[in-house]
Amino acid sequence: MSAQPAGADHAAALRVVLVAGEASGDALGAGLIRELKALYPDIQCAGIAGPLMREAGCEAWWDADELAVMGLFEIIRDLPRLLKLRRALITRLLAERPAVLIGIDAPDFNLGVENRARAAGITTVHYVSPSVWAWREGRMKTIRQAVDLMLCLLPFEADYYHRQQLQARFVGHPLADELAHPPDQGSARAALGLAGEGPVLAVLPGSRGGEIQRMAQPYAQTIAWLVARLPALQCIVPVAREKLAAPIREALAAAGVQDHVRLVDGQARTALAAADAALVTSGTATLEAALLRTPMVVAYRAAPVTLALVRALKLIRVRHFALPNLLTQAPVVPEFLQAEVTAQHLGPSLLALLEDAGARATQVDEFAKLHDILRRDASRSAALAVASLLPRDPTTHEP
Repeated sequence: MSAQPAGADHAAALRVVLVAGEASGDALGAGLIRELKALYPDIQCAGIAGPLMREAGCEAWWDADELAVMGLFEIIRDLPRLLKLRRALITRLLAERPAVLIGIDAPDFNLGVENRARAAGITTVHYVSPSVWAWREGRMKTIRQAVDLMLCLLPFEADYYHRQQLQARFVGHPLADELAHPPDQGSARAALGLAGEGPVLAVLPGSRGGEIQRMAQPYAQTIAWLVARLPALQCIVPVAREKLAAPIREALAAAGVQDHVRLVDGQARTALAAADAALVTSGTATLEAALLRTPMVVAYRAAPVTLALVRALKLIRVRHFALPNLLTQAPVVPEFLQAEVTAQHLGPSLLALLEDAGARATQVDEFAKLHDILRRDASRSAALAVASLLPRDPTTHEP
């Protein structure tokens, strides 16, 4: 662990710097800041922050939107600006020398900052493990150099880091705390204007343009396959942003099922709560569905060039890609990848869930166990882990 700077004044107010990118990091940072302030009322928090972190009391040196870059071409375009921002952040960190630097997710940006800070004697924490246990394990060398403590959202991640001789703490997943009391199916259906009777399928095609372009056609064809067998089926498709809806509407029209499907603006959680089953593109939405106790089938199509490169370099190390299957003792969720993402594969698996209450119950029972494992009051647990690295006792507030 990095040592405190020589001559540090432990009696002075503690100062912590947090660096968050995108909305998810902003939410994590806000929860952590509130819990740190409960432990240390005089603590000062600053860094790269979004609106939630600022509301929680963080001084924003830069806005979190500065790091919200998605897509290869956008990253290439913005690389000079991001490198300039990182240099400015490192300069300010080294000048102000906080008690701890907390990088929240955004590993491609944060690990470089943490590396420089730790080399200069500043204690570093990384909140949200990169998926190094699944792919690009070579990043472990960088993580070892950059991070004093890794805060993990998933239990097996902490075990992985312990085997790598890196200090790590499983703090639980904030979604498990947030969804402790999910809406019941009846009220969710009413909120969406769905009929109370009859099977309901939620279809979550993804939140990025590339994902939706790859998934829209096979998903629409799967809906058509199901409607032919379940004419009373109600389908609901939440769309993260209106500009992403066009390829979905085109695919539904091509499959002839546009009149059987309702697109809604966002409301993914309500759609999942309303559904008897869901077709979900792999990602965080699969964990959200599990915590809402929604039986699901998971699918994913990567860009062919990306998948070929990943396979050629042997970058993937896990047998399953659906997050619930990584967290349960045995895989419980059907998952389909690449050429398997067709109506002929997806349709029968979804039909089994829609028609068989026992099949749904099997998944729901496993999801309940998973919820219990992940519900750990994540923000409080993370704050206590950070407090273990700070130079003052959080209960007495003494050096």
